Amino acid sequence: MSVVDNPGASRYEVFVEGEAGEVGGFVDYLVEGSRIVFTHTEVVVEGRGLGSELVRFALIDARDRGLGVVAQCPFVKAYLEKHPELGVVEV
Repeated sequence: MSVVDNPGASRYEVFVEGEAGEVGGFVDYLVEGSRIVFTHTEVVVEGRGLGSELVRFALIDARDRGLGVVAQCPFVKAYLEKHPELGVVEV
């Protein structure tokens, strides 16, 4: 599996290896100044932990870019509550 930021589509995407580069899920976002708003997460291929890996990557990338996080998406919000060790500040 691999996760990438696709800024042209304003989303992070997770790809399933061995399935011809199939997008296994994505998390949509909007960048508003010094914060990133996660609006929607969708996992197409379930049961492989893709959603968790996807959101973890996105949150770490946001932190590394110095962006505050607004979790409008329930999946992202739940992940943040379970993983405070990421040190991401919800704005």
